Amino acid sequence: MVDNNKIVEEKDVKVAGDTAIRSSDNELELYRSLMEPAKEYKNGFTWTAVAGAIFCGLLMMPASIFLSLITGGAINASWVTVIIFSEITRRALKTMDTQELVILLYVAGAMAAGGPMGQLIFRQYLISSDAVRNVGLVGQFPSWWAPPPGSDALLQRNLMHSDWLIPISIIVLMTIISKISGYTLSYFLFRLTSDIEKLPFPFAPISAQGAMALSESHEKKATWKWKAFSIGAIIGLAFAAVQIGVPMISGAFLAKPIQIIPMPWFDATTITQGILPATPTGVTIDLGLVLMGMIIPFWAVMGTFTAVIITSVMNPILHSMGILHRWSPGMNTVTTTYSNSVDFWMSFGIGVAAAVAVVAIFQTVRDVLKKTKEIRATREAMKSVTARKENIWDVPAGRGDFSPAIALCLYAICSLGLTYLCHRLVPEFPIIFLLFFTLIYTPFISYVNAKLIGICGQQVEIPFVREGAYILSGVKGINIWLAPIPVDNYGAGVQQFRVNELTGTNFWSYVKADILIIPLSLLLSLVFWAFIWHAMPIPSEQFPFVQQMWDLQAKNTILVWSATLDTGGAVPMFYQALHPTVIASSFSFTVIAYSLLSMFGLPVMAIYGFIRGIGGMPHAFIFEFAGALIGKFYLQKKFGEKRFLQMIPVVFAGYGAGVGLIALLGVAVLLIKNAISAAPF
Repeated sequence: MVDNNKIVEEKDVKVAGDTAIRSSDNELELYRSLMEPAKEYKNGFTWTAVAGAIFCGLLMMPASIFLSLITGGAINASWVTVIIFSEITRRALKTMDTQELVILLYVAGAMAAGGPMGQLIFRQYLISSDAVRNVGLVGQFPSWWAPPPGSDALLQRNLMHSDWLIPISIIVLMTIISKISGYTLSYFLFRLTSDIEKLPFPFAPISAQGAMALSESHEKKATWKWKAFSIGAIIGLAFAAVQIGVPMISGAFLAKPIQIIPMPWFDATTITQGILPATPTGVTIDLGLVLMGMIIPFWAVMGTFTAVIITSVMNPILHSMGILHRWSPGMNTVTTTYSNSVDFWMSFGIGVAAAVAVVAIFQTVRDVLKKTKEIRATREAMKSVTARKENIWDVPAGRGDFSPAIALCLYAICSLGLTYLCHRLVPEFPIIFLLFFTLIYTPFISYVNAKLIGICGQQVEIPFVREGAYILSGVKGINIWLAPIPVDNYGAGVQQFRVNELTGTNFWSYVKADILIIPLSLLLSLVFWAFIWHAMPIPSEQFPFVQQMWDLQAKNTILVWSATLDTGGAVPMFYQALHPTVIASSFSFTVIAYSLLSMFGLPVMAIYGFIRGIGGMPHAFIFEFAGALIGKFYLQKKFGEKRFLQMIPVVFAGYGAGVGLIALLGVAVLLIKNAISAAPF
């Protein structure tokens, strides 16, 4: 028998939820409807995933490490792996279903990300960097974080030395705890933001549609998705051959690699300093940014573009007023960005970030209360037994769900274990702060970010929460900054659950995959980082990205750490960079702008895009802005808005696959050359 009352009630609840979504922003409903969740759920963890993990670990991980050091990007190993395995299975007269492809994508992405041991290489650079020397911190780092200066582990560039044993052990333990904490809390937030609040998660279809495109390629009649994927792959192959193929292969045989396209960007700061003083200028030449501009919601890109224009106009004005006084002619992009940050933009960014956080929190509380009220009103109006038994936590059968209460309990257990570890490493830090971070702040900020990712794919942090706690604690020195204090944000993990839902992949497949890839990635990450670091110094001319960006990262790191250093009575650089008037002004500006956009029914996503570009380098946003304009005013008119938004994620996935294939070829040449050079014959 069909329960008509239940059908009516379910329709009413759905209508109420849809109305709430449309009242927030009409664009959200469009993105939510790009893909509908699967009707049936299957296990995706098979022997194919096991083979994919080993394949990516042995081949793609070193490729990704090299690419990150050279361009700052990462190899799209997920799609390269899927293509190779798809061709193998097709020639074996077998096929992979969508669920297998989704888990293979996840496993490949995790295994090829470079692994957690890469942070050890940055540590060896930081402890002897100019930024550390300038503040007299050389030799002050604890042995549980990095070996002391003069250690054979550093002099011989040997990551297998016993002096690295304790730092590596802590990383292993933190990786396991963080994975369990992240999975359980992300799952709970997925149930809240997707199942109950029905948020769109606009970036989730990228992986979902790409996997479906590849699964459809085995059909007798391929669909538009496979064609779009192939077009993207051809573009990626052609561009990457010039961008990264030439410098990687030439670098294997020449003292200085040949760069046809400047990496990581073309720096025009010294060229334009007469017209735009104290303004970092330049461009990152990357077709992937054009495609990304087409994917990101249009008004979010416009918000970023507005921030870039405001920054470029204000910098010369602020310099003429004597506010950006640390800048001097001849500074490049990195030094200009750092000096401007200290003089003005760090404070401005704090105010903007704080305002966005307040707005996001306000939206979250408002929408949750509204949703709860609508459900209660619907139950009261129906006045039926079915309505009274309605449970907002109901889930589709076979999806692989478990009790949200169990998820929260597991998260709490891991949090308490992490609190104990941090207390042992830094016993002088009050334990009340550790409990606050693990049990209150992390769940709260993760929920706020899960909601933002569900709306526009953006994230936000409440600025200087960690720093404020360290300062208030009264603890001095740098140890507090080095300990793995649990100030985490697991909101981003919610999107993976949405991808699994769209493709019909059972959630437990995700758990099985993690059980495989965690120990494997830890082991292979250690092996490959040890090999590469021992073969070539990092940073060096062979790795242009880290040669530029690690210097800026080290300066910014020490700037923040100076807040708890003993400066002998002088004002620490951190406090010199804080300008309360600027913080208050930018906070007020952002809140007013959001209020006006909401009042006149304009896209509020522009605010979230604004924070990405304010006070920073405009280099990457130029191509992204061009892509947004081309997509909005030409391609969407040519193909139709919804059709285009369904197509472009698949094209972008294909582009990543093409870039990954070229990177893999270049890395193969580099590894073979270095292995031969190290041979004793």
